[in-house]
Amino acid sequence: MHKRREPVRDPATHPGSWKAVWACSTKRAARDTPTLTGQENRARAVVAGHKQPRRTRFAATHAADATVDEASTARARPLAGLKGYATNIPARPMDASDIISSYHELWHVEASVPMSTHDLTARPVLHHQRDAIEAHLTVVMTALALARHLQQTTGIGTRRIIRTLTPLQEVTININGHKTTAQPRTTPTTANILKPLRPPEH
Repeated sequence: MHKRREPVRDPATHPGSWKAVWACSTKRAARDTPTLTGQENRARAVVAGHKQPRRTRFAATHAADATVDEASTARARPLAGLKGYATNIPARPMDASDIISSYHELWHVEASVPMSTHDLTARPVLHHQRDAIEAHLTVVMTALALARHLQQTTGIGTRRIIRTLTPLQEVTININGHKTTAQPRTTPTTANILKPLRPPEH
């Protein structure tokens, strides 16, 4: 079994290399231990012929034979409770604790995924060039940040905000060179959404 060695990060000679940060948690160990036991039991059930060998961890299949990978089991047990984080962020702006805490905040992004795909009517777009990919991500993340700001400021759901504000359109009419701008007509519901967003008057 080939295992890739964790690289030694040297920012001077390898500026694009990555580093690994490891954290140990007793709570995670309490979850990992019974999980490993269950995986080992399933592997032994596969070897005994009680279950089908469908990508079962710790069960090594060779042709028609299946054996328990005792070496993998022995390696996995001491690692219970450990979790690794791979990053290319230098240690100066973010140390190990900052990297781990930032990772734990990703649930905010995961919670926003349904909002970005449904409420913002975002759809998958295939890009092949790096500039196009970065531009698309910038637009999506900007829209997501604005939607979050609107939701937190007004206390109203994003879907309702979009449905209420979408009909508001400012129209510019040009008649014989004279331009007239027609302001959108606001409703009490619209005013309640826009009021918290206005900057405070001095």
